[in-house]
Amino acid sequence: MSVVDSMKESVADDSAAVAGIAVVAGAVLLLLALGVLKLPYVLRTLAFGGAWVLLTMGLNVQWGYTGLINFSVAAFWGVGAYSVALLTSPNSPLGLELHPVFGFLTAIVVSAFIAVLIGIPTLKLREDYLAIASLGLAEVIRLVIRNEDQWTAGSSGISRIPRLFEGLPLTQEATNLAVVAVLIGAVYLLLRRMQRSPWGRVLRTIRSDEDLAKALGKNTFNLKMQAFVLGSVIMAIAGAFYVHLNLYIDPTDLVPLTTFYIWVAVILGGTASNRGSILGGMTIIAILEGTRFFPSVVEWTSDTLGLPVLLDLFQGIDVASLRLLLVGLLIIMVVRYKPAGLLPPRSELIWPGAQRSGARPSNEGDSQ
Repeated sequence: MSVVDSMKESVADDSAAVAGIAVVAGAVLLLLALGVLKLPYVLRTLAFGGAWVLLTMGLNVQWGYTGLINFSVAAFWGVGAYSVALLTSPNSPLGLELHPVFGFLTAIVVSAFIAVLIGIPTLKLREDYLAIASLGLAEVIRLVIRNEDQWTAGSSGISRIPRLFEGLPLTQEATNLAVVAVLIGAVYLLLRRMQRSPWGRVLRTIRSDEDLAKALGKNTFNLKMQAFVLGSVIMAIAGAFYVHLNLYIDPTDLVPLTTFYIWVAVILGGTASNRGSILGGMTIIAILEGTRFFPSVVEWTSDTLGLPVLLDLFQGIDVASLRLLLVGLLIIMVVRYKPAGLLPPRSELIWPGAQRSGARPSNEGDSQ
């Protein structure tokens, strides 16, 4: 496929994604106007979705770029969250009450250390060994946090976590959204630069054929370790932000279901696609939060249309089960009709200069 064809397909995918986002945004604005939704709730949900976008970006570095199967997303999310909570909260068993900056720095250092610790014995082996080890790591970290009460407060959790930038002339919901938007923008620009660099090209070679990369003289172990550590650090940053958003953390936030949702988000958006990570993370949050209003929507629709049978039909539906059903249907639809994801990488893997040089001959040919 030529550069021009790739760019055309990318534009078509972008247009479809923009149309879908516009529909969702229009529905949210309509619900705001009708008073069904409140602005603080919308801002908070967007900020929470931003944390999931960071998680998706972190996994995308590991799986999308390098082909590393990491099933410990929730673990690194928890490491970031607990690093901040233990160092900054007055209710922490440590009682340090440090500035949130130290919490973020600690989250980065601890997550990188744990990633190296698990990567050393597994990254030289087949991919499934990392999958098994990371799955075990997630459960070990959750159990340690739940059982070591003297260090982590155990199942009681940690509350009174300080808010971020309380002195800004914004509501706290708007401040949180601004902070996560800056984090996403910085991570996106960093990853796009790295993805198009020689480092990113070697990672894609490792993902498709590691033996070829070794034959070219590349130290694949070091490169895989770098990708694994980078992705884990991004996940920890997401957890560190989340705990300032939620102001409370306990072991139930580290459930394996979080890892499952993030994997779905990566596949949905498009493997190795930074734009797809943003779309996938926000789509999963839209499903999880949107289904909360399902009973209210059914009741409103039934009253408006005068169809009480509609209310009786959906009366016994469990919202939690509905969420899993919708996510499952979404996976089936994407695999069936868009196996590369809603926003596959395509042109974003190509350096801008190559795009311009590739597009110029096509334009000249069309004009003749």
